[in-house]
Amino acid sequence: MTAFEWVMLLALATVWGGSFFFNGIAVRELPVFTVVVSRVALAAIILLVIMRLRGERIPRDRRVWTAFFGMGLLNNAIPFSLIVWGQQHIASGVASILNASTPLFTVILAHVLTRDERMTGGKLSGVLIGFIGVAVMIGTDAFRNFGVNVAAQLICLAGAVSYAFAGIYGRRFRAMGISPMSTATGQVVASSLIMLPLVMVVDRPWTLQAPSLIAIGALIGVAAISTALAYVLYFRILATAGATNLLLVTFLIPVSAILLGTLILGEVLLARHFAGMALIGIGLAAIDGRPWKVVRTTAFRKKETTTL
Repeated sequence: MTAFEWVMLLALATVWGGSFFFNGIAVRELPVFTVVVSRVALAAIILLVIMRLRGERIPRDRRVWTAFFGMGLLNNAIPFSLIVWGQQHIASGVASILNASTPLFTVILAHVLTRDERMTGGKLSGVLIGFIGVAVMIGTDAFRNFGVNVAAQLICLAGAVSYAFAGIYGRRFRAMGISPMSTATGQVVASSLIMLPLVMVVDRPWTLQAPSLIAIGALIGVAAISTALAYVLYFRILATAGATNLLLVTFLIPVSAILLGTLILGEVLLARHFAGMALIGIGLAAIDGRPWKVVRTTAFRKKETTTL
């Protein structure tokens, strides 16, 4: 990748990691569905404006919108709600590390549900190492006392599973000839329509106490920065650097989320959280394959130099 692409990748990791930070602030004052609806609805408005300025239009075909609603459910409505609920009980850094397990589930689901992404030895070893990291993070509390903390971590993992399903489901948009920006906009519009009736029935936002300016700022941040801007960066990198390089963002998101959580929110992570993150990172590296290629290439060159 070029230097500019690396800058965009780091920026994407920062803004996506920031979503856990913003959620952690907003959920202190607002219920889950209100946070999620605010995020997707405001992001939908921003992306619609961007598309209008670019002269693009969202397709109106019924089949396309059926796909948008499926993607909005799997990629926004379900995982956003699960992760925000989990963040009521666990640190944003912990939630971000658990979210980094998404590629582990994607490898398994892709092997079962697709014909062109089969499991390899490297991917299998990566999945096993990654899940050991997840187990280390959750700790022995799951066996001794299944409390709300363990439940929150498992709920965040369920969000990662939903993201994995979304990654596989989203492959159809390319075959349908839908532009990436239309896909991003269509899914947040659809997820807004899915969540609005739910928030009206469950949260009844008109009955809630007015949130503070800090909470309102967090909602604007998670919508404008961690959703709308993130999608613009995501599809820009996808177009120039490719999907394989884009996967590197998975390694970087927990770093920004942990830094924001510890430095600003005062969250404290335990040693097992960092150990789990390290194992998940090793598992992701095994799945990606490139770090091991670099190690082998470097070792081979050193051996050649020594021989000469």
